[in-house]
Amino acid sequence: MRNAAIAVLSLSTFAMAEPVTIVALGDSLTAGYGLVDQSQGFVPVLEAWLKAKGHDVVVQNAGVSGDTTAGGLARVGWALGPETDALIVTLGGNDLLRGIDPASSKANLDGILKEAAARSLPVLLVSMKAPGNFGPEYKAAFDGMYGELAAAYGTLLADDFFGGLRAAGADPADPASMAAFMQADGLHPNPEGVKLIVEGLGPKVEELLGRVGD
Repeated sequence: MRNAAIAVLSLSTFAMAEPVTIVALGDSLTAGYGLVDQSQGFVPVLEAWLKAKGHDVVVQNAGVSGDTTAGGLARVGWALGPETDALIVTLGGNDLLRGIDPASSKANLDGILKEAAARSLPVLLVSMKAPGNFGPEYKAAFDGMYGELAAAYGTLLADDFFGGLRAAGADPADPASMAAFMQADGLHPNPEGVKLIVEGLGPKVEELLGRVGD
């Protein structure tokens, strides 16, 4: 009896010691496109930031360069393995580049959140911001869809993927102010930019961790 009790206690301790697994579903911004050293990409830097804060966590890189919200929806089912405890969704940038109808993007994101809800996974939805040259109606529809979906599903919302750069004084609408934090293509962050992005999003990811197991 005593041995059985010890075995149960050992198994419980092992279970408690399992790290929390977060899947980061995104595009090239998540994948770490253009970085010579992949350890300087968004996912490994975020994982290191969380561990430095004392969290036992694994962040899985489910970023695919060039992916749209439609691509994310198509692969979310297999991207979420049985070990997944939480999900970060960072999609929409390539929809913008292609001028995709925000209604379509919203429907795709809705499908992703529906899949996460079916698995009882907490989600952090990370917003992208449309540039003004698409027109005010497009911008309002695109920018607004993230908040609307977060409210509908009760997910956490990060207002802007590039919020950490804005906090450092950069403005995505002003390429000159972004130059120090971006690669030569002007679209993807360099290592310094990644650090600032993670610092901006990190507290929201900590909130996400707080929802695991709720």
